[in-house]
Amino acid sequence: MRKPFALLLAATACAALAQTPPKLEPLPDVPPPPPGVSDAGADDPRVLIRPQEGDRVEEYREGGRVVMLRVTPRNGPVYYLVDTTGSGNWMRRDSLDDGVRVPMWTIKTFD
Repeated sequence: MRKPFALLLAATACAALAQTPPKLEPLPDVPPPPPGVSDAGADDPRVLIRPQEGDRVEEYREGGRVVMLRVTPRNGPVYYLVDTTGSGNWMRRDSLDDGVRVPMWTIKTFD
């Protein structure tokens, strides 16, 4: 009878000791950025339309870099230039539809 009581008492004491919160200290203040560095990427618009002669080019940005260009020629259909890898290799797409279709087979019908 004494052994189970002693084990129960020891387990309760361990649980009580585990619940004590650690001593927390406040984080130091964030230092100001070095001179000459600005965070201009946060205020940039995600879509920038630059007027050009004949064509209309819209830049789509993500994280401060251009990831897609939508080109609307004066005499022709709209096409897209997409940088999928981020290496500057632009691929032309006539539409953003990549052609992948999800199979939609009928498995079971309920009448």
